[in-house]
Amino acid sequence: MERTHYSPLAARKATKELGFQLPSSFTHVRVDSPAISVMTDLRQVSAATISADTSLSDATRTMMARNVRLLLVVNAEQSVIGLITARDTQGERPIQWLHDRGGKYTDLRVGDLMIATPDIDLIDLKDVLLAEVGHVVATLKAWGRQHALVAERDPATGATHIRGIFSATQISRQLGIAVQPFDVANTFAEIERTLVR
Repeated sequence: MERTHYSPLAARKATKELGFQLPSSFTHVRVDSPAISVMTDLRQVSAATISADTSLSDATRTMMARNVRLLLVVNAEQSVIGLITARDTQGERPIQWLHDRGGKYTDLRVGDLMIATPDIDLIDLKDVLLAEVGHVVATLKAWGRQHALVAERDPATGATHIRGIFSATQISRQLGIAVQPFDVANTFAEIERTLVR
């Protein structure tokens, strides 16, 4: 039955002291909180993407503008062909690449240093739904990485797509631990200290 009459909503006057809600991309968690609570869900947040022919400088600027440290590298059809992190664009990898092959930093493209799709490790969403934050921390530590991607299989087509992203920095913030970006060893040391409290 279609409703034809709507009543106005109740109103009240604002108080003299009135603030506003700031956006928050995370809530505080504990190590035994559900793992899904620390995953950036790509159904709710659009993925940060870039093309393989983009310069490393532009990739870094894109990361800064999006406030992320990982970009999915996509082709013209928007299929993921790799990923690149801030460590890839600003760390030792560009220097090593130039040392081995020659050239100038300004000539480097995302495609030169990205991690290609066949080399990307994925965690299945089904496993994430049964896991706790501590499991994610253990996974990141075992992999020695700042990020982990979560995959989901489309039951209708059978295609796999990236559903979410775990970030050690975000998890640290949600656990209430201050960490330095890119410092994986210190990040995990701080998280482990929290785990044993």
